[in-house]
Amino acid sequence: MSIINFLELKEKFEIQAYRKPDTLDKRNHIPFSGSPRKHPYEKFRVILIADPFTDNTFYYEFRVEDIAFAEELPSIANLEGESVSMVRIWVKKQSIAIRCTPFIVDTIRRR
Repeated sequence: MSIINFLELKEKFEIQAYRKPDTLDKRNHIPFSGSPRKHPYEKFRVILIADPFTDNTFYYEFRVEDIAFAEELPSIANLEGESVSMVRIWVKKQSIAIRCTPFIVDTIRRR
């Protein structure tokens, strides 16, 4: 299953954009950008797809309680006119997260 098919199967995750808090300490938070999606079975987790229109992308998985705030970024579109919303989230340092790189298991062709 390609990443594009994976995106079509998952429900879009609507977020409310927050204004940056005045007390945000950037030394204690790290920004991550991507397209947000609801986790398929855990409602307290968020999936963030780094580059949704490429075949070899990866995604992050964060707990909602570890996200300090989110900023809405401009949406991106592919050549077919499909668009995806993008966000930047600020995650507390020392939080446990998952970075996953899907790939297709196949034999390597020899020349």
